[in-house]
Amino acid sequence: MFDFGMFTNVFMIHAWISGSVIAILSSCIGFFIIMRSSTFIAHALPEAGFAGGASSIFFAVNPILGLLVFTVGGALLIGRLEEKEHEDVATALVLVTSLGLGALFLGLTNQYAEGAYSLLFGQIVGVSDDQVIQTFLLALVCLVLLALIYRPLLLSSLSKDIAKSRGIPVRLIESLFLLVIAISVSVIIPIVGTLLCFSLLITPSAASIYLTSHPVNALVTTMIISLIDIWLSISLAYLTTWPIGFFVSIIGTLFYMVGRLAHYWKNSKTANAK
Repeated sequence: MFDFGMFTNVFMIHAWISGSVIAILSSCIGFFIIMRSSTFIAHALPEAGFAGGASSIFFAVNPILGLLVFTVGGALLIGRLEEKEHEDVATALVLVTSLGLGALFLGLTNQYAEGAYSLLFGQIVGVSDDQVIQTFLLALVCLVLLALIYRPLLLSSLSKDIAKSRGIPVRLIESLFLLVIAISVSVIIPIVGTLLCFSLLITPSAASIYLTSHPVNALVTTMIISLIDIWLSISLAYLTTWPIGFFVSIIGTLFYMVGRLAHYWKNSKTANAK
């Protein structure tokens, strides 16, 4: 018999709301990450969030505060180092430093096992009322910022040279986008964890680019895939008691494979028609 507690239990209602919010947010951010080929940055900033979350456990402060300090700090550091170093080098420096600090803070606290598991895999079925509100407000800030820079960000993502020729302050736009990624990561990590944050940011967007080449259609497709991924994952995790991270990653990968196959089939059909 179907268990309606999936939709009526308070902790599940929180999971549905927060999961839907981060799915929409991650799809909007991930779309531009894929366009700009900035997947390494999308991997490094969650690691900065890991260090921030570990520090919040050690200092016994609000996890969101620790996450914001380290992710925003990491984003600013990447932006600063990019002026002197290659982007990959700057990002790698932030990544390894964050992992080291995260390991240090977790090693100094007596909540190592519980804290590490929460940071790595999230607590989507343990989201409190305050976390739902924090998630919604921070996600709203990110989406507003992204809407404000949407057009120049889209143009600079397609071609920096054309954007510069039209007088767009590319460096400023890139810095603002890094800031948006940092805040978004701080929203996503408490829900799905450091490891799955990267999966949710990248996989739906990577799948959508094989299904459509139009920017708006790709963004909408990414959002649909993200929502289906998180909704199915929450449902299956509730029904099976398996880790939600397993379902998020596997379902996302399946969507990516379907996208690749659809793209291959379309190209083959076009080639045969010629």
